[in-house]
Amino acid sequence: MLRGVENHSLPRAAAFFDLDKTVIAKSSTLTFSKSFYQGGLINRRAALRTAYAQFVFLAGGLDHDQMERMREYLSALCRGWNVQQVREIVAETLHDLIDPIIYDEAASLIEQHHAAGRDVVIVSTSGAEVVEPVGELLGADRVVATRMVVGEDGCFTGEVEYYAYGPTKAEAIRELAVSEGYDLERCYAYSDSATDLPMLQTVGHPHAVNPDRALRREAAAQGWPVLEFRRPVPLKKRLPTFSVPPRPALVAAAAVGAAAATAGLVWYASRRRSTA
Repeated sequence: MLRGVENHSLPRAAAFFDLDKTVIAKSSTLTFSKSFYQGGLINRRAALRTAYAQFVFLAGGLDHDQMERMREYLSALCRGWNVQQVREIVAETLHDLIDPIIYDEAASLIEQHHAAGRDVVIVSTSGAEVVEPVGELLGADRVVATRMVVGEDGCFTGEVEYYAYGPTKAEAIRELAVSEGYDLERCYAYSDSATDLPMLQTVGHPHAVNPDRALRREAAAQGWPVLEFRRPVPLKKRLPTFSVPPRPALVAAAAVGAAAATAGLVWYASRRRSTA
């Protein structure tokens, strides 16, 4: 058992996981760029640029200002994109694209928290069109993610309804604590990014996972455990070890379309490239 995971039966508790670079080794949205291209959601030029955006993300992630610029851009860019089409593309390629990049260490932690009687909640800035099915794949009990307004025609209107980022993640966790009866002092949280400091500071057991420089400094200052996840292993290779059956992900807050998030990162990568 990994250190720091203790068994508490009462009161209720949960483990809150960021998704990208915490549970999976890449950006959940960018991972689907080839599938989105094949489905006609993005053009060839955008598909090629996502490879660069993935590199930027893996090298250091996006800071607060870059995330804000991305949010503003993608909310306009995704207008008119069909939500059902995005969901179908994700469903068709989920196991091929996401299963191989799940960290073995993260899967083990999820097992251990469930065994200790804790709920597992994925809390991600990515869109629910990606986060919800990934949560089900992992056996998560709940999902918190970003969502956009969907019109009567089933397409994104371009307006952001809920943005699961920074302090908003912490607010969602506190709301879940009230509605589900979680004792936050007994809860755990895991993230790789300093932008998730509000989330980590909300619980009694914060952990930095593959942290960026700013989070690593804060973790050292606060005495938080730092975990290094390095082994992506497909869940099918963990069977029967990974024995927790998929649970329906109960959505506390849902999604900016996965395609829209991809497009936003594409824009950022293009802008950075042009500036260079």
